[in-house]
Amino acid sequence: MAFHVMLIPTLGCPSNCSYCWSSKPDSPVMDIQIIEEVVKWLKKFREEPVTFTFHGGEPLLAGYDFFSKALPLLAKSLAHLKPAFALQSNLWNLTPEMARLFAEYGIPVGSSLDGPEELNDLQRGKGYYQKTMEGFKIANTNNLQVSFICTFTSYSINYKEDIFNFFLENGLNLKLHPALPSIRDENPEKWVLSPEEYGELLIYLLDEYLDHMGQIEIKNIDNLCKCVFTRRGTVCTFVDCMGDTFAVGPDGSIYPCYRFVGMPEWVMGNVCDHPTREELAKSAPWKYLQEFKEYVDENCKRCTYIKFCRGGCPYNALARSDGKINGVDPHCTAYKTIFKEITKRATKEMLGSATMGLDTDSGSEEKSKKGIMTLMLKPS
Repeated sequence: MAFHVMLIPTLGCPSNCSYCWSSKPDSPVMDIQIIEEVVKWLKKFREEPVTFTFHGGEPLLAGYDFFSKALPLLAKSLAHLKPAFALQSNLWNLTPEMARLFAEYGIPVGSSLDGPEELNDLQRGKGYYQKTMEGFKIANTNNLQVSFICTFTSYSINYKEDIFNFFLENGLNLKLHPALPSIRDENPEKWVLSPEEYGELLIYLLDEYLDHMGQIEIKNIDNLCKCVFTRRGTVCTFVDCMGDTFAVGPDGSIYPCYRFVGMPEWVMGNVCDHPTREELAKSAPWKYLQEFKEYVDENCKRCTYIKFCRGGCPYNALARSDGKINGVDPHCTAYKTIFKEITKRATKEMLGSATMGLDTDSGSEEKSKKGIMTLMLKPS
């Protein structure tokens, strides 16, 4: 897996999404000195190219001055790591000045919309849609690439057709996220999407994607097809991310992933101490996640998909079991459903090609329709 460092300037956020578990209203904002320490930490930490993702909370609360210093500092001081950048934001605080800065560094932006305005604001709060779309306009005007994450909940799953058509008709690319419980949520189950519903949703979106190839991009489906084709995980949910992904909180604390930021028991070290990989490996969180990996090796060893699933996301598994290692990612059922479907369709297509011949010009509608292999061979 590629080397990935997530920078969390703050856990504060101006929005108030109903199912959110990652924001803290009283969170401090990262000082530029923490970025300076990140540079010192990473200079000799690893030699592979690194991707920095600014996440939160809402990272734009750090302000233009922070990013105007942080980006050149990371880009120039760590040039030997060929740093790439990404940003996850609701876009409310995006200014033209910020957008131009991010475009200068070629930063792709991920934002969040759960579908049409009424449905989105029901889940994310009144006014969310309009504020995000205002930021989206600023991004577009300044040549900033934005893709959207859509969270499907136990409520919005009933409107999957409306949601898909919203993204299709507005020319917006889509990445879906199933609402999940949180380790720190007092009411973790209210919005949670069941594994069975998630599996059905993935197959529905697979069919829609194939029917509208070239009109929309659904990143999850692309990644799932790549997993089956390459026989290895292509996104963090389906790989052993321990040691390849880290998150740095506002005070410089180092965590295994952004989902753990703000929880003291998951602190592995601090960038100000410039820990080595070996030193981080001695921390309790690292050792605990190593136990999860061993649990997967033992309990999933007979699963057809273990090589490119790896038990799913460790955080998801721990959130469902109150922090205990006694199960894999609760969406295991959904993953098996879509992996099995993709495998079945790919096998059918390959057998059909072998029987009919790749150059057969039947002119049939069935032949002209895009298939699974189109997604498997799609450039990343």
